[in-house]
Parts: sequence; structure tokens; C-alpha cells
Amino acid sequence: MDIDFDSQHIWHPYSAMPAQSKPLPVVSAEGVYIKLADGRRLIDGMSSWWACIHGYNHPVLNAAIQKQLADMAHVMFGGLTHEPAISLAKKLVDITAEPLQHVFFADSGSVGVEVAMKMAAQYCFEQGQHAKNRFLTFRQGYHGDTFGAMSVCDPVTGMHHKFSRLLNQHIFIESPRCGFHETWQAHYVDELEQQLADHHEEIIAVIFEPVVQGAGGMNFYHANYLKAARELCDRYGVLLIFDEIATGFGRTGEMFAYQHAQVIPDILVLGKALTGGYMTLSAVLTNAQIAQGIQEPFMHGPTFMANPLACAVANASVELLLNDGWQINIKRIERQLKQELTRCSELGPIKSVRVLGAIGVVEFNQAPDWSVVQNYLVADGVWLRPFKNLLYTMPPYIINEQQLTYLTDSIYKTLSQL
Repeated sequence: MDIDFDSQHIWHPYSAMPAQSKPLPVVSAEGVYIKLADGRRLIDGMSSWWACIHGYNHPVLNAAIQKQLADMAHVMFGGLTHEPAISLAKKLVDITAEPLQHVFFADSGSVGVEVAMKMAAQYCFEQGQHAKNRFLTFRQGYHGDTFGAMSVCDPVTGMHHKFSRLLNQHIFIESPRCGFHETWQAHYVDELEQQLADHHEEIIAVIFEPVVQGAGGMNFYHANYLKAARELCDRYGVLLIFDEIATGFGRTGEMFAYQHAQVIPDILVLGKALTGGYMTLSAVLTNAQIAQGIQEPFMHGPTFMANPLACAVANASVELLLNDGWQINIKRIERQLKQELTRCSELGPIKSVRVLGAIGVVEFNQAPDWSVVQNYLVADGVWLRPFKNLLYTMPPYIINEQQLTYLTDSIYKTLSQL
């Protein structure tokens, strides 16, 4: 494997050219392990950026891809349809809240956010609400790397400040400060209420990640914020979009994070774990009011929209999740992460340790040299990718007790050496 060529010619996520450090060469993956070219196996504590919830090389998902490949790998979705897309849409309608009856398939999470924003905007415009031209969202939020998605990511601490001159200027409020397990107080939504009161005539929608802000800072916040946001959006005639690209399909302890508050958005965006990490695919679900309120053609249509291979493996992944005791696994992982990561809080540079569902986070007062941390972890047989001042894990749901203990032990030993 020509790693030198890779380093000199291939861009990797959020990296410069040429690469400052060489990527690790992976030759195969099985279960919770990725295998390197030199024969080492690493426990993947990231589920490949939160997507491979069933682990790698799963026989059920492999079979779904192979079966579909024998029929067709792709066919355009313009004017045509196919069974994998219809079956998947039915599944998503069945497992999400009853009003969410209409499905748009997109290429990726970022594109799904673009679709949701365009869908909300076109609905408002066709309803004669032409003054509406902005979105309201939280600081510390992250919604993707395309232009619409970037415009609702945190403009200061996010990854896209270099492009601020090119982005539409939306309304940002402070991220929710009431922790998931803390006592809720009504004043936590004062800023949201004030901004809606002042600007609702120009706000198309409120968009945020429910309960867990992911790549923006792993902030776990109180589910009552969702209830308050829903009530305020209804009061001021503003749409509500939930970005559940990272939180959907069981990661927070509920199938979807909005279920912690039993609050239903007008538009829901799903991705990442949708296909079990096998292929890129997202889905945007909305209610009849919006779907029927957009009477002109909705002008979005990715070339690979509803790709049959992606839809087929997504069908298999959702079925596997529903039939594989996911709630028991998530509770087991959550309980073990709480027990075994808590001791990290005793270490000097640690600001906090927090766990929700199958997410464990160790937050530092200041970010250490992450390259040193990663070298320790890899040498110990663990793959994690820290960012900002956070070392976190979102393991595959199939990880067993011994593997998870190995992972948390490695985190603790590594942090003890800093």
C-alpha cells in the first residue's frame, strides 16, 4: 500500500495537503475491529464516525448488498422507482412519529440538511411568506460541510469560519446550558423566545440537533428544551427541523432523540447509521402540511437519489436494529461507560466526564497533543479520533463487555500517562 502517495496526493477529512501525518492503512474490518496492513487489530470506538452500529462485515448486511447487486446497482430515480426505496420509505414512516409521512432520499447527511432547509424555504415561499429568509439555530451546532449546512454551523468555534463571507447570515443563540440530567428551569429558553418574538416574520425554521450536539462539542442537554422549542415555534408560526443524522437509530437511548421529549418536528433529517455504515444515504421526512403545501416541483434531485444498493442495505440495517435487542445493548453500553469512564474525572486535566446512551465523553480543560494521545491508543489496540478538547467514544452496538472494558481501560491508561 503506497502510503507516501496517499500522503502527497489524497486529501483526507479536515486535513492539509500534503498530510502532516500519515494515515493508518486498513486492509479489512470485522465485528468491532479494523485490521491494519501490519497485522495489528484496533477496536473501533468510533463506529466509523458513528455509522457502523452493527460493526463491520456483518453477514446480514453483506447478503443484502449482494442480493441487490444481482438485480441492479443503480437506476435513476427521476420517473422511475424500485422496491428497495419503497420498502425503506415504509419502514421509516413506520418507526418515526405518525405525522412524518413523506420521505425524500438524499446522498449524505450534509445534503439531507440542504434538502430540509430548501424544503422549509419553498414551503414558506409558496405560502406567501416572502419576508422569511433566515434560519435560527444554536451555537456549538454542526450540520455538515455543504454551503447551506455550513451556514447553520457555529460561526465562531465551528470548522467553517474561513467561508463566513460566502455564507448566508442566520440567527444564532447560545446552545442549551441545562444538562440532560439536570433540573429544568423555564428561563433556559428565554433567548430562543426573545429571538422568535423579535424575528419570527423573517425566520423560516428553527434547526438544531435534539438532545445531543455532536461535532460541535458533544453537549448533552435537557429534553424539555425540545418541548419548549416546539411550543414557541407553533406560537410564532415558525417551522421546526431536527437534525438527527448523528442521534438517530438508537444512539442516545431512544430510537430517535426527539422521543426523549415526545416532540415531533416538522422536518426530520436522518443519515449516518441509516445504512449501518455501508453506504452513504440520508432521508428527510416531513408532514402532510409541508408536503402538500409545496405544490410546485421541489427542485432537488441528486443523481444517486435512492440508490438501490444503499436502500437495500438500509432496509437490512433497520430490520437488524429492530430485531436485535438494540435497547438492551444501548442500556448495557451506557451502564458500563458510566461505571468505567467515571474514574477519568479523577485525573488532573479533566473538566468533565459524561455519558448518554452509547456515547461517552471525556472533556479536557485544554486540548492536549492529540497526536500523542492517538499514538498511545493505537499502540494499545484502540482507534479513537478526538477533536477540540474532547476524547469520546461511540462504539458499535455489538461491542461486548470485555471489548468495551478494554476500550475504557485503554482510555484511562492513556490519559494517566499525559
